[in-house]
Amino acid sequence: MIVVMKKDYTSDDINQVVNYIENKRLKVNVSKGKETCVIGILGDITEVNVEEVQALKGVSKVLKVQEPYKKVNRLFHPEDTIININGNKIGGKNLGIIAGPCAVESEEQIVEIAKQVKKSGANFLRGGAFKPRTSPYSFQGLELEGLKLMEIAKQETGLPIVSELMSIGHLDEFMKSVDVIQIGARNMQNYDLLKQVGRTNKPVILKRGLSSTIEEWLLSAEHIMAGGNENVILCERGIRTFETYTRNTLDLNAVPVVKKYSHLPIIVDPSHGTGSSEYVESMAKASIVAGCDGIMIEVHNNPEKALSDGQQSITPQQFDKLMKKIKILSSLED
Repeated sequence: MIVVMKKDYTSDDINQVVNYIENKRLKVNVSKGKETCVIGILGDITEVNVEEVQALKGVSKVLKVQEPYKKVNRLFHPEDTIININGNKIGGKNLGIIAGPCAVESEEQIVEIAKQVKKSGANFLRGGAFKPRTSPYSFQGLELEGLKLMEIAKQETGLPIVSELMSIGHLDEFMKSVDVIQIGARNMQNYDLLKQVGRTNKPVILKRGLSSTIEEWLLSAEHIMAGGNENVILCERGIRTFETYTRNTLDLNAVPVVKKYSHLPIIVDPSHGTGSSEYVESMAKASIVAGCDGIMIEVHNNPEKALSDGQQSITPQQFDKLMKKIKILSSLED
């Protein structure tokens, strides 16, 4: 349930509504916009008398929220959320460009790629230190050593670090080293992990599960936000379908749908979405036109010899050409 305040509301009006709700032992979420204020009611609303709330001073209307997610819901927070990471913003009209290799392989590799993607316009560096692989015999990442190498690349370039957290046991190291925690598709419904990152204030990129509906994805984001962490970025990375010509089916429908139902920023990963470097440029451009708040692209200086996902990685030269086109497309947005 949400309470929409009148345009001429006062602080006393808000406090009166909040006190009423809290006296019912319910949680409150206050969202102040440019023109109005929305107060979300979280919990068992059966004890709330709608007519009593409607009669409170400054209240315009009371609405019931049909969707099971609340804090994620745009009704609770009408304006777009903007996540600020070390001065780099994602959301609103701010486009986040996250680029780097699927896996950190060496200091020379990660530093070289970081310098090249920054020069082309990237404002975040991605790199996997811990790699969830389908085969136990595939490269699993350099783990904590990989994080240290990413820190070196950050020192060299100033780019904020994005890396995937797979285990609660490594959360402390990620809190020290990483600027944005990525929760991968396989862990989208690892609720213990979501609750733990929800107790931090570290920005989180939540990737959509391989076979998850948009509602399930938003409910996973709700687990993070329910813990108090509102710095959540959603990432569409393709879903598993019957199609075999691409690794996944990149669901660009998710961009406008998420923007309709949620205030959280949404980025797109065309690398995993297609699984082929041949299609990354087309889907990256399509993502921008669809209205996403950023893209995440895998870039490797020698894709043929990459230890992980080389087939979907583009070269720094290809990334540079793509960025020139993205700058043109993003400037055409309303």
